[in-house]
Parts: sequence; C-alpha cells; structure tokens
Amino acid sequence: MRNNETISQIMLAILMVLVLFSIVQSTDKPIFIWQVEPAGETQTMRVTAFCPGECCCGKWADGITASGHVIKPGDKFVAAPKSIPFGTMVIVPGYANGRPVPVRDRGGAITDGRLDVFFDTHKKALQWGVKNLQVKIAR
Repeated sequence: MRNNETISQIMLAILMVLVLFSIVQSTDKPIFIWQVEPAGETQTMRVTAFCPGECCCGKWADGITASGHVIKPGDKFVAAPKSIPFGTMVIVPGYANGRPVPVRDRGGAITDGRLDVFFDTHKKALQWGVKNLQVKIAR
C-alpha cells in the first residue's frame, strides 16, 4: 500500500509540473510572480536612462536593439558594456519594480561601470537622471 501512495504522489507532482509548464508556455504574461534573486555579483554602477527615439539612439533609432530584440511598449531592459553578455539578468534598484531585467542593448557611452535603463519616453528617461547604484548582475 505504501508503494502505491508514493507512486501516486510522484505522478501527481509530475502532472502538476507539466500543467504549470504548459500554462507558462501558452502566455507571454507571468501567471505566478515571485522575487528571485539571481546568483551573481553586486557592482556599483553609474546608471543613466535612454528612450527609443533619435534623441537618445541617434541613427540607430529603428526600434531594434543591438541584440536584435524588437522593442515593444512596456519593455524593461538595459544597455550594458560588452563585458556583460546579452541575456544576462540584472537587478537595478528603482527600475522595473526591482525585478531582474535582461541586457538587450549596447551603447557608445556604455563602458565598464556604466549601465543604461530603457524607458518608453524621453520624458521618463530624463526623470530617471543619473544614479550611482548597487546593481546585481547574474553570472
């Protein structure tokens, strides 16, 4: 009897994982939200902000980041130096409600120790200003 209970519990757990996986795969919005701290390092960085317009991106203001990501309304991502690979997740205090966001862009002025957070509008980017922050970088 005990073996049957154990097998049933394992099968139920597997079924739950499969159902959750299929739900997550079928939507672009998270079903469950929880804060996960990526393992990595913390660096003090000079964090500025940018928008998708010519005022910030110049001749590269085509709505496509250096990684090939097509910018969508509400996107949250950062431009980082080449020392931080595309796709690396970072947590920037005060940005994206403290959630990890990916590195999806580069910038001529973005060198080591610098980071640029993305905003939909130039007004929001200007409101951010320039901040020296402890940024968590998942490696």
